[in-house]
Amino acid sequence: MTSAIRHMTIDSSDAYALGTFWSEVLGLPLHEDDKPGDEEALIEGAGLLFVTVPEPKTQKNRIHLDLQPQDRTREEEIERLLTLGATLADDHRRPDGTGWAVLTDPEGNEFCVERSAGERAAAPAGRVPGS
Repeated sequence: MTSAIRHMTIDSSDAYALGTFWSEVLGLPLHEDDKPGDEEALIEGAGLLFVTVPEPKTQKNRIHLDLQPQDRTREEEIERLLTLGATLADDHRRPDGTGWAVLTDPEGNEFCVERSAGERAAAPAGRVPGS
């Protein structure tokens, strides 16, 4: 027998608020039963479970999400996410178009935004995968 990952759980100070942010980022709804003040919020389509905990985030995440825009460029997606409340934390974008940007969600959890599949496909051969 093996195990399957059911959820990736993210500690937060306000599960509903953080779940709502990520729901907007991913374009996926929170579970129909979730409401403000709940101790948990779930985005079933992404397997993300947000749980309210008493302690604040104190250090860099040991695991993070890498996002790939589906219907826009990396630059357009970064602008959209900044409008939703993300913050640019570190910029690894290169002049040749490769690279990624590290953003944080409203509670300081790091995540990366990479190039879209279309941007990768249009790049000349020999580019580094994942950048």
